[in-house]
Formats: sequence, structure tokens, C-alpha cells
Amino acid sequence: MKTPNIHRRTALQLTATSAMAAWLARPLSLLADESAKAAEASGEPLPYMERIGLQLYTLRDAMKADAEGTLKAVADAGYRQVELMNIDDDAVRLAAIARDHGLIVHSAFMDFNVIAEPNKEGVASVEQTLELAERIGLRHVVFGYIAKHQRDTADKCKAIADRANKAADQTRNAGMRMCYHNHSFEFGTFPGAAPATAQEGGDEASGEAKPTTAFDIFVERFDPHKMEFELDVFWAKIGGRDPFEMMRRLAGRISQVHLKDLKKDTPVITDEGKVPHEAFKELGNGIIDIPAVMKLAREIGVDQCHVEQDQSPAPLDSVRESIQFLQKRV
Repeated sequence: MKTPNIHRRTALQLTATSAMAAWLARPLSLLADESAKAAEASGEPLPYMERIGLQLYTLRDAMKADAEGTLKAVADAGYRQVELMNIDDDAVRLAAIARDHGLIVHSAFMDFNVIAEPNKEGVASVEQTLELAERIGLRHVVFGYIAKHQRDTADKCKAIADRANKAADQTRNAGMRMCYHNHSFEFGTFPGAAPATAQEGGDEASGEAKPTTAFDIFVERFDPHKMEFELDVFWAKIGGRDPFEMMRRLAGRISQVHLKDLKKDTPVITDEGKVPHEAFKELGNGIIDIPAVMKLAREIGVDQCHVEQDQSPAPLDSVRESIQFLQKRV
């Protein structure tokens, strides 16, 4: 029996399918590197520069001393938006000042206790937080921290994830989106747990390891249709994870990214309180390929990118240096 001839169009389709399969099989680091080189060769501007943001925690001391002067300096440096440190009555005032200087205000951090410890005295409700967020005019509400006593067991983190899902549902109903901002503690194993595996999550029936870190639990338990991530690439890297791999794996679930650089030869540290101040570097002065992060962020549908540097001896100089690094790559 003769082997049937393959139609030329069918052959071309098979070739294209094979090429796509080969592309998808390549290492993520190689893909990011190739993407960055191709963009640089073509002179393509960095994405997000027309709305590049700054998390104001970097300038927290300057904001206390002179909020209006600091926000003017941020705008003069070339930033297009700011991410507020808090959602409270004062944030309403700060957002108005920021907008007076041409800065967009779409994102802000809520009091993490609203979700992590809602029964704590003096903590606002989700409803009160969202009412303020609406007054500010936010699109993104960020749940950005969990205290040590609130996160020391898997059960506590599961309960937090469940409360976050409920708050995210309320946030969506109010016309906004909620996301979780990571540090590095999420990548440390719980006391007495087995070491974390490369495969996050787990399935008892298949024999895979159960989640042993808070981040495993959040990836597994957050409702992917409602609860999003604001990925901080510095904290992921210092926590022992590959930010590019995480971005690919969580594609469609990351709505914002924090751009932050890490000093070379810094060891893995999952206790955020033990990170030396000098580990935080201006963009371009560390080991994270920030332009490649921004390009990959666009590929996976990230809405916004914000520069942040938690520690600096001269914060305003640092944020100027970071945006100048990005502007030179436009």
C-alpha cells in the first residue's frame, strides 16, 4: 500500500506547529533573553513608560515632611503615576495633590489587618476600606503584608486566603480589583514542614507534595478569577524563586509588578526583617534584568508596573536614578 502524499498546505501547517512546540519548550530564561535582545535591536521602547509608577513607600520620610514638594519632584523626575502607601482619609488628600501635579493614582495598599486579623481592635472593615478606595478613585486595592504571628501555620494562611477571596469578590463588585503583594517570607517553609518543592501546590492522590509555603497556599487557594497578584521581583528573587518563571506560570493572574533590583551575591533570605539595607539597589545596579521583566509583563497581560526601593540612603536620588535607567532604554 502506498503512503499517501501530504498536501503542501498540510505540510506547512505541520511545520508551523512543530516550530511553535519547539519555541514553547525552550527555557524561560532563554525566551526572556531573546525577547530583550530582539526589542533592543529593533529600538522598541520599553512598555509601561507612558504610565510608569512609583510606590511612595520609597519616599515615606519625604512624604511626611513635605508631601506636595515630594510629589512634584516625582512628577518632575518623569514618573506618570504613584501607588499610595495607605487607603485612609489622608490618602484622599494625597491623591488630589498627586493629580494636581499630573500624576495618575490607580493603586494603593490597604491595611493588611483588614484581611489578616479583621477582629483586631481599631481595624476597619472591608466595606469601609472599599468606600475610601472609591473616593480616592482606585482601580487596584493591594493586600500587601502579613505579620509573623498571623502567618506561622498553614491553617492560618489558608484562612487568610479564604478571607482574601471574599474581600476580592467585594472589591470586584465595587468595580475594582484586589491583588496580593508578596515579600520573601511566603517562600519559606512552615515550622516542621518538609522542604518546599519546585512544583508549587500539590495533589495527594497523585503523590505530589502538599503545599509547604504560604505562597504555595496562595497560588492554590486564591480564586484565579477574582484574587490577583502584585508580583515584587526583588522579594521573589531573594526568596529563592526565579521571577521570570513565576511570571510565566502565573500569567493572567498578575495585575501589577513591582520593579526593584537586588544586589549581586545576596543570599536567599526568607525573613524580611533580616534583609540588609544595601541589598536594595536602584534599577540597573543589581542582578535582575528589569527591562526583560517589563517586556514579559506586557506579554502576560500585566496592567501596571511600579518602581520601588525599600531602603536607600538618598531615596529621591535613587528614584531619579532608577527612572533614568529606564528612560535610556526607550
